[in-house]
Amino acid sequence: MKTKYIFIFGIIFLALMLIGAGCGTIKISEILNNPDKYMGKEVMIGGTVSNTIKIGGLSGFTLVDGNDKIAVSSQTLPAEGKTIVVKGTLMKEIFIGYYIYATNIYEK
Repeated sequence: MKTKYIFIFGIIFLALMLIGAGCGTIKISEILNNPDKYMGKEVMIGGTVSNTIKIGGLSGFTLVDGNDKIAVSSQTLPAEGKTIVVKGTLMKEIFIGYYIYATNIYEK
């Protein structure tokens, strides 16, 4: 009987974690339309991975949400086509413009 409750609790916990990964996300368009509001702040954005690249110690990818896209600098490279949520800080670089410096990546 105790095992049954532990199993049920585990399922509920897992469901809440999956739901939580998508909660509190900001749309890429919102960030790009008002970057000063988010500059240097931690944000969570969701989208689909494309254009992964790794050159030496630098790696990153493009996160796409509909017609909107933003570069992400990341230590790990998720597979192209995966839907993910990225937690990171909005930064700006002269050559690539606005990008997210990722601290965590969650797969949906």
